[in-house]
Amino acid sequence: MKVLHVITGLEVGGAEQQLRLLLRRLPAYCEVVTLTGPGPVAEGIEADGTRVTHLGMTGERDLTALPRLARLIRDGGYDLVHTHLYRACVYGRIAARMAGVRAVVATEHSLGDAVIEGRRLTRGVRTLYRATERLGAATVAVSDTVAARLRRWGVPEQRIHVVPNGIEAHRFAFDPAARALVRTRLGLPLDAFVVGGAGRLVPGKRFDVLVRAVTQLPGVHLLLAGEGPEREMLRRMAEQFGSGDRIHLLGTRGGAVEAEAAGEESAGPDIPGLLSAVDVFVSPSPSEAFGLAVVEALASGLPVLHGSCPAVDELPADQAPGARHFSPVVHELATALRELRRRGPDRLPVPPVVRRYDITRSAESLMSVYEQVLAGAPVRRRSPAQVSPVPVPPPQGRAAALPVASVSLPDPARSPAPSPLSNR
Repeated sequence: MKVLHVITGLEVGGAEQQLRLLLRRLPAYCEVVTLTGPGPVAEGIEADGTRVTHLGMTGERDLTALPRLARLIRDGGYDLVHTHLYRACVYGRIAARMAGVRAVVATEHSLGDAVIEGRRLTRGVRTLYRATERLGAATVAVSDTVAARLRRWGVPEQRIHVVPNGIEAHRFAFDPAARALVRTRLGLPLDAFVVGGAGRLVPGKRFDVLVRAVTQLPGVHLLLAGEGPEREMLRRMAEQFGSGDRIHLLGTRGGAVEAEAAGEESAGPDIPGLLSAVDVFVSPSPSEAFGLAVVEALASGLPVLHGSCPAVDELPADQAPGARHFSPVVHELATALRELRRRGPDRLPVPPVVRRYDITRSAESLMSVYEQVLAGAPVRRRSPAQVSPVPVPPPQGRAAALPVASVSLPDPARSPAPSPLSNR
């Protein structure tokens, strides 16, 4: 089986790292196309032995990318195309149909009730999504919560498959030596109570609630890993409340995935190191598609406070006894952190939920989807004389020559950011 994965970009992110982990375990020949900048995850994927092609999109609505992608798919003789993230799903489904490949699978990594990939779901985004979804054979939801959202959008039940995200649990096991090393490097007292967080620094993640809660707790430190447009605002907020020396914005820390890709040691802690260094992990986002960071924190034996985590919320409470839900309200979070601080730092047993979300199981489930889709797809002829069902002009040709060129391609990045929730 020859599979082409099409993804919007390969900077550090949950969907991008999930793709790399899956590629290591899928029993199929795979190649990857990234529409925009390759980024550090691309380097890691190539280091693993999987070819990565950069399509070179010049803008968010670069329709000239369609014929280039269609030709790449057609010339590659792929049995199946698997798309990841909104823009890649839109372009990839259309290009695959142009190239004559009907076995197309798309994974919804970041679909919320009102946002997708951190941006508001406008009518245009929804309309285009539904139109292009019909060009695929299957849509993979990373949780039952996402599957329910897809059904509400009108995606047929028979095309929805739930394949949860997965982790390499051993990577996140608590390491006392790493705890001491990270704290020493960051200048943190070894006996300090330290809160951890990680994710894209965007409004929908509500890291402002986390920063403000920690500023109300004297002596408590926060290690926050991630990049995004809110980083400077969060830094100013910490300074405003006189807590700039206790709020540590670490930037992107991808752990073994990116360190291995770069072939060099990071100046700051990786994610496993960060989790060993902290005493509690907080994920304040009120709307998540899965909650991968929460599962990683549970694998490190941490108590976790989360605003939304389908990976945990969909299961019985005994599957993740160390996880506690809270509303994205500063006072509620500060109170919960005070309570945990009074109890003192203590690692918990790794809960059953961690074993449930093993990346090997995810890869096996995904292969079952591939096999089901291919069993129902028409046989594709691979003769050199094969004619594409839709004429594909050369890359230098005008995008207007394409039948789909008149379609406006709205993108989440162009949609207004969600309005901040109240901190009442």
